[in-house]
Amino acid sequence: MQGHIRKRSHTTKDGRRTVNWYVVVDMPRAGDGRRRQKWFGGYSTRREAEAARAKIVHDLNLGSFVEPSALTLAEWVREHWFPTVQSRVKPSTFDSYRRNLELHVLSRLGGQQLRQLAPTMLNRLYADLLSSGHSKTDGGLSAKTVRYIHTIIHKALADAVDADMVGTNVAARSKPPRPRATTPSEIGFWEPHELRAFLESVRGHRLEAAWRVAAMTGMRRGEVLGLRWRDIGLDAARISVRQALVSVAYEVIISTPKTHQARTIDLDSDTVDQLRAHSHRQEQEREEWGSDYQNRDLVFCKENGTPIHPHTFSQAFERLMARSGQPPIRLHDLRHTHATIALKAGVPVKVISERLGHETPAFTMKQYAHVIPGMQAEAAVAVAELVALNTAP
Repeated sequence: MQGHIRKRSHTTKDGRRTVNWYVVVDMPRAGDGRRRQKWFGGYSTRREAEAARAKIVHDLNLGSFVEPSALTLAEWVREHWFPTVQSRVKPSTFDSYRRNLELHVLSRLGGQQLRQLAPTMLNRLYADLLSSGHSKTDGGLSAKTVRYIHTIIHKALADAVDADMVGTNVAARSKPPRPRATTPSEIGFWEPHELRAFLESVRGHRLEAAWRVAAMTGMRRGEVLGLRWRDIGLDAARISVRQALVSVAYEVIISTPKTHQARTIDLDSDTVDQLRAHSHRQEQEREEWGSDYQNRDLVFCKENGTPIHPHTFSQAFERLMARSGQPPIRLHDLRHTHATIALKAGVPVKVISERLGHETPAFTMKQYAHVIPGMQAEAAVAVAELVALNTAP
């Protein structure tokens, strides 16, 4: 099976004469034995048609040929891929996919037919995004961001292959930028005395228990805000992290924890006492609001029981942190503070990894490598002292 090239000319409505090139291939005969020919095109040059003929014939011989479709990339993504992938990923992940494709990809390549996409088109897209892809400035996107966009495109086209919309995933043959080698950004955290000073400065604050839970468990912001009373065993001094409250396009929704896995975190006695006091305070608020109180079983919520927006929670921490006089850190750095202090205290890395909800202890060690040098120095001294003791005359 070889196929051949045919040239056809026609006159447009405005009287211009154009020439297009077509690939003509003999398809497998029909059930009644009749010969079938298929025309593909039209291509603007003979060279394009020759390249297409070679690929079509190659795929037909391998049995991997997919009937070309006029479906555009935008039509595939918006009408087919978005509805399918939305049920497979977390809402925040889907929102990220949607925003990046709409803003950076479909605005440039959306009108391109799926079957005519080529690695060179994607390479040009990546180059454009690197040089001038930022939507709010004249600059470009980072290599890390462009590579993430490439990952999304690869996922969308892989599903197009599975759906027999195209024969191959051209993103697999494109060349996304490699992330530039950079010095890892330093993690913000407080020393034990700084954390103690902050917690003392927020005594009496309505959300005093929330700041302590965040600091003494390493829970993420959304996990703290999504915590329910049914997830806490005060007598057992234990929390079960089962859900998170997150912001997607500024809308507050309930989601699963980041790794999709529930986990259990043990509590210290002071944190349990603060949670008991917080429970009594919340009961008083419920009585004051009466029938207007919206009981959603949330541990940390507004006075009327409705969820606290994650951005509002972060802003409240920033104000309290500034008033405390401690070195400036982000709310998320309370999580880093918990891990750093635990490592310095000699808590096994596996235990810290489980408390934080990391996938592996190796990730925990990589994340908090800044603590390791000090730990190694202490280990060196301890080993030397032990050796000296055992070799003393």
